[in-house]
Amino acid sequence: MTLLPVEEARARILSNVRPLAPENVPLAQALARVLVKPLSAKRDQPPFNSSAMDGYAVRSEDSATELTVIGTSAAGHAFKGKLKAGQAIRIFTGAPVPASADAVVIQENTTASGRTVTILQAARAGQNIRPDGLDFRKGETLLPAAIRLSARDIGLAAAMNYDILSVRKRPVVAVIATGDELVPPGKKPRADQIVSSNSHALVAMAESFGAKVVNGGIIRDDLKATERAILKMAKADIIVTTGGASVGDHDFIQEALKNVGVKIDFWKIALRPGKPFMYGRKGRQQVLGLPGNPVSALVCARLFLKPLLDCLQGLPVDEPAAMARLGIAMPANDSRQDYVRARLEIAPDGSRTATPYGKQDSSMQRTFRDAHCLVIRPSNAPAVAIGDLVPILNLDF
Repeated sequence: MTLLPVEEARARILSNVRPLAPENVPLAQALARVLVKPLSAKRDQPPFNSSAMDGYAVRSEDSATELTVIGTSAAGHAFKGKLKAGQAIRIFTGAPVPASADAVVIQENTTASGRTVTILQAARAGQNIRPDGLDFRKGETLLPAAIRLSARDIGLAAAMNYDILSVRKRPVVAVIATGDELVPPGKKPRADQIVSSNSHALVAMAESFGAKVVNGGIIRDDLKATERAILKMAKADIIVTTGGASVGDHDFIQEALKNVGVKIDFWKIALRPGKPFMYGRKGRQQVLGLPGNPVSALVCARLFLKPLLDCLQGLPVDEPAAMARLGIAMPANDSRQDYVRARLEIAPDGSRTATPYGKQDSSMQRTFRDAHCLVIRPSNAPAVAIGDLVPILNLDF
């Protein structure tokens, strides 16, 4: 049986997938959402010449060292008058500079007594003043479309005077774990059971990739129970199952999916870890059947769930290739594309060295947690020596 290559599997999953519709959300709810339209500034920032320091606004051409203080300009409370020769305005950081003043003398360079201020060090024109539009001008496009909004983006959007943003709807992901051997964390397993971890990691991954997640819990190894669990998730954009994707006597995922109308596109791919990965569709709904081994499930989620979620949110799905030098020699590969857990060390000159762990069993979560990247070994790749450049996938979840 010829196994489907990883890139072809990814291409099939992403074929005919379109971004979800936009929705308007308050600025306070826009963090980590994907912006639909570019944002252009609605005003200049700052909108006026403002003081960068506490001190006195003066006319730089004024040669007098003793000036009469005729008023105050504070943030939100501008001085309305106009300076004449021999006059100054007490001013505070962020306050508008009167139009007749062109410099601010910091208060450390003055002495004050009553309404008189003595200038100890003259200021040059423009000194300690933030000119209007220093940061940006009205009409400038500052945030492009198709970015996931960070805290800095939110701050910039607020400064541009936006309170509502148009963002992509969040894809809804349903996560279902199957297996009589599983118990929830915190429970006491029997001697023949293990603690369920895949679903919790997958929920966290999907949320970090921008999804709204419904955790379907643990489903026992029963065909009808599996069918009911899948049918409950009819409103999800993506159903992710973990475990039960093979064809053993206790594996019911594939049969249950077919019974509820999911068309299986493919099952088994040329991937290690993650060979028994399965993919299907039911109308607009996508179904990813992940293996039960933890590392296999999470590698498959990184390779296939993330780009699917990116596509639904209108984000680019093509990732630039990263490269590193090998810390150990590796033999020629077989027909399955390998994703090998490795440590990544970055030298002072910026060069990177990836050193794979000796044990790569797909049940070992500890090394997966400790790994910084996955060394990618394409199918039928030749042997590589220490120091050879190899492609890597950074672990970003």
